[in-house]
Amino acid sequence: MKERSGFFEGVGVALVTPFRQGAVDRDALAALAESLVGRGVRALYPCGCTGEATSLTREERTTVIRTVVEVARGKAAVVAGTGTAVTDETIAYSREAIRLGADAVMVITPYSCRPTPEGIIAHYRAVADAIDKPIVLYNVPSRTGTNVMPDTVARLAEHPRIAAIKEASGSLDQASQIRGKCDIALLAGDDALYLPLLGVGARGVVSVAGHLVPTELVEMGTLHSAGKVAEAEAIHRRLYPLFRALFLETNPSPVKQALAMLGVVPADVRLPLVGVRPETTRAIEQALDDLGLRAPARAAH
Repeated sequence: MKERSGFFEGVGVALVTPFRQGAVDRDALAALAESLVGRGVRALYPCGCTGEATSLTREERTTVIRTVVEVARGKAAVVAGTGTAVTDETIAYSREAIRLGADAVMVITPYSCRPTPEGIIAHYRAVADAIDKPIVLYNVPSRTGTNVMPDTVARLAEHPRIAAIKEASGSLDQASQIRGKCDIALLAGDDALYLPLLGVGARGVVSVAGHLVPTELVEMGTLHSAGKVAEAEAIHRRLYPLFRALFLETNPSPVKQALAMLGVVPADVRLPLVGVRPETTRAIEQALDDLGLRAPARAAH
């Protein structure tokens, strides 16, 4: 069994990219990253879907990754999102992220072009051959239109630098098949499926809710590892309304709204994303209040 990087264990957070008046808010990003590292998050994932990577310029990607690396260095891993629909561009972004200090890269399946399994394999192998750091496959068919099937994952896992998969197909059956076919580190790509996926061998989660409840997610994983499944389930059930509220509309609009309610980052997103509807705002407010996250003093601030 090939060695896997330890930072694929436990809770990682798919970071939002804060904007203020249209520009990347570097100070807000640094403060957010610092807070998460201090609350037990093992890895930070900038420039993924939650980070609105497709709306960032190359210079903005550099700013975001450099900022997160500066904060996390020596305290948490940085896994930079570098995937695009073009292999050569993905390689270029991956090399740049590593030059900036990223510990690994996360590569989304090429979108729009909908490659065949052979095309997917050729794409990922080309990226892996071009860099010297681990790669996290990112399977999110709801965004890409292509599902990376377990047999394809197993073939990719033969490459020494393809170390993990962020599995966001929403299928426990698919995750179970991946675990049965190879030893790649399985990471939950959906907060609501983190606990169920731990039950079939997942090592961790790349979380959106982790912006808001990182300590609780860390505790849930720790309890499950200790065999305290009922206690872990109790945390899952308590957090589940928040998990749902954060995906009532396209991510990251809801989580940015939640963070804005707590005074952490602005709610700004870039077109074609827009702010959430009033009914979604109410659902987020209710979930935060039920968890005691909107304390009166903080809400007033």
